[in-house]
Amino acid sequence: MGNTKNTSLDTVVTDFILLGLSHPPNLRTLLFLVFFSIYILTQLGNLLILLTVWADPKLHARPMYILLGVLSFLDMWLSSVIVPRLILNFTPANKAIPFGGCVAQLYFFHFLGSTQCFLYTLMAYDRYLAICRPLRYPMLMNGKLCTILVTGAWVAGSIHGSIQATLTFHLPYCGPNQVDYFFCDIPAILRLACADTTVNELVTFVDIGIVAASCFLLILLSYANIVHAILKIRTSGGRRQAFSTCGSHLTVVTIYYVPCIFIYLRPGSKSPLDGAVGVFYTVITPLLNPLIYTLRNQEVKSALKRITSGGAASVNKGL
Repeated sequence: MGNTKNTSLDTVVTDFILLGLSHPPNLRTLLFLVFFSIYILTQLGNLLILLTVWADPKLHARPMYILLGVLSFLDMWLSSVIVPRLILNFTPANKAIPFGGCVAQLYFFHFLGSTQCFLYTLMAYDRYLAICRPLRYPMLMNGKLCTILVTGAWVAGSIHGSIQATLTFHLPYCGPNQVDYFFCDIPAILRLACADTTVNELVTFVDIGIVAASCFLLILLSYANIVHAILKIRTSGGRRQAFSTCGSHLTVVTIYYVPCIFIYLRPGSKSPLDGAVGVFYTVITPLLNPLIYTLRNQEVKSALKRITSGGAASVNKGL
């Protein structure tokens, strides 16, 4: 158990013990290397997207790729909030996390995660305007409006994270302090509260449900209009190109929403699959996003080739 302090009323938890993922002891080193490699690849992959969008004039002047750069930035930080602490589970290091550290981890996870949710909605809206309103797109989605919308997503995400952290940690925690999960998240922390958590579970369900459902419905509405517009395109090449610009975004939306629904929209549930699903959307998804956008997006691949060939030309010129 972790450190506690005695008060005149009760025993107050001052830290939590993250039990992490269950694993055979003989696989500890292998799992450490696997998750460490995933973390490094996630950072490098998303950094590559960021640098490509920043370095290529054809990309950083377009709202679609500005949003993609913001998504990569979010993935880098979301991974950094979760994965380093997860990696510690496979080492002899102390598994305790201070109470304040647990609050911070929960806040930043929901802040970044909800901001990502809003960002996916903005990306769908951007694709809707580009395909359904192509002539008015430069006026409807310019750099200034894109900046305002992204700022709004960050502010809304911060408010959402603050609400969740405040609701979770205003409850008394008097022991035990062992968190049966690999990071400080709402369902696992609420099980340790020394008070009735029914209201918290209901508010969490409603709050996250409203955010996720409203964003998801807006995305579906955008893509319903997009599909309708694409089907009107007479040439198969035009339809293929239009679908290719949306395929990457639809893929990342799917792998984002399905795990979130499984984890948060089942109040009081404690499924053995929670850990595996949690690892997927906190560890694997940030790694998949840059792969999906580089492998499926022809413009990003072309930009990478231009940057690479430009760098090679500069080296040859110097020689």
